[in-house]
Amino acid sequence: MGAGHVSALYLPGSSRVHRAAPEVKIVAALLVVVCVVATPRHAFWAFACYAVLLFGLSRLAAVPMRWLSSRLLIELPFVVLAFLLPFTAAGPRTEVLGLALSVEGLLAGWNVLAKGTLGLATSLLLAATTAPNELLLGMRRLRAPKLLTTIASLMLRYAEVVVGEARRMRVARIARGHDPRFLWQVGATARGVGSLFIRSYERGERVHLAMLSRGWSGAVPDARVGRTPAAAWALGMVPPAVAVLVLGAALWTA
Repeated sequence: MGAGHVSALYLPGSSRVHRAAPEVKIVAALLVVVCVVATPRHAFWAFACYAVLLFGLSRLAAVPMRWLSSRLLIELPFVVLAFLLPFTAAGPRTEVLGLALSVEGLLAGWNVLAKGTLGLATSLLLAATTAPNELLLGMRRLRAPKLLTTIASLMLRYAEVVVGEARRMRVARIARGHDPRFLWQVGATARGVGSLFIRSYERGERVHLAMLSRGWSGAVPDARVGRTPAAAWALGMVPPAVAVLVLGAALWTA
């Protein structure tokens, strides 16, 4: 379990954000998200400040905006919900571009869209600048429950096994001249998914037996982890400190 893991969300780099201690980045991201969630929905300027803060961090970490925006598409269902709320919510209505929209629905939709986008962008920046094994190390340094870190470690490794098995099955199908892509070939795709499930289950059984035969006791062995310098914590807490100041100002003017 000590080997590095490849993640589709991780962008290798040598920026100052990449070099920061993982536990510092985890705590900083959590504090920023808490500040975003606690901000009153009508404090529009505060959300703009959060967006500028995240944009500056993405520039500092050399994370391309195209990469970030493409992965933000995962929140598309929530965006659709946010745009539907002004039409479905009750209460006083106002006219926007000739449409009678609910005032409460407009504020609720904006709240979902702004906080969801900023929270997701914060998580993506954390994933882009922190390798999966470093995230697990940061969780252990933060004294996260051992069971949680063990499950996360095994899940991370097993996800790679399943993806690798799916890739080999696809190559084998193509080598035999079969590559289902159309709707009327959905049966073949469904059979392939079922076969992948069975193979993954059998592989999991074999991996578990191999771990038991090597003396696995149900927990990842403790690794020696050093203490993070106070200077690293102070530097890493600058973004959440800015977010806290913005939140305080938003609450004060609310």
